[in-house]
Amino acid sequence: MTPSGQVLVVGAASGMGAAVVRAARAAGARVVALDHAPIVEEVDRAVSVDLRDPASIDRALATVDGPVAAVYSAAGVADGPDLMRVNVIGHRYLVERLLAEQRLPRGSAVCFVSSVAGIGWESDLTRLRDFLATVDYAAADAWVAAHEGTNNYAFSKQAINAYVATRAMPMLRQGVRLNAICPGPTDTPLARGNADLWLAFGAQYRAEVGCAVHTAEEMADVMVFLNSRAARGISGVTLLVDNAHVASSLTGVWMADKPLIDLLSGRG
Repeated sequence: MTPSGQVLVVGAASGMGAAVVRAARAAGARVVALDHAPIVEEVDRAVSVDLRDPASIDRALATVDGPVAAVYSAAGVADGPDLMRVNVIGHRYLVERLLAEQRLPRGSAVCFVSSVAGIGWESDLTRLRDFLATVDYAAADAWVAAHEGTNNYAFSKQAINAYVATRAMPMLRQGVRLNAICPGPTDTPLARGNADLWLAFGAQYRAEVGCAVHTAEEMADVMVFLNSRAARGISGVTLLVDNAHVASSLTGVWMADKPLIDLLSGRG
């Protein structure tokens, strides 16, 4: 199901990235795994990369030979001074470098990991477009430093959603598809480290419909699908993978008296 040939998994050491490695290899892809942390999954090649440093990204890409059939951008952090560098700026730099060097051939695809925390990005589109108009890594980093309140998890995921929406058409002109998934609560090491908020989020809804917290494998399967030929007509989509929690809340099917802001803040 995944594109034949070489694929890059960024953030392959754990969580959704590690699950993507397993799913992509099972589907027959040659996997080059990139991460700052040690990679324990069986891969065709492991490459160290630090998304906080564009020179590190350059060095990592220099070790990757040949065209890239798919990119899975899964690395992320929950907080800290480098959050936007890790969650958005480094991923964007890596993808744009591959495009500029014509290493993403026609028929290739890119999939990011966003979050339900990023929905509603359209209401902040002016600011997001201003951020995404930055011309390089340093300019994007400087923009964040100059705009208070943007170095946070929610803004990083909104930025990913806006990037997918605004870059899908230009990339499609080059024959490259761009999508993202927006996971609901998913059992990963990152989520466990923030369990009181992330894994507790939506507990009432899950009890009502009889489902569990998502697994990393569920997210990996969707990402592999979106980067596969089976999804060749899909581009510019940020796909909710949340057992209909957001849709049910938006339409009042679930807790009609709860504003959506309560859902997004974890009070739903």
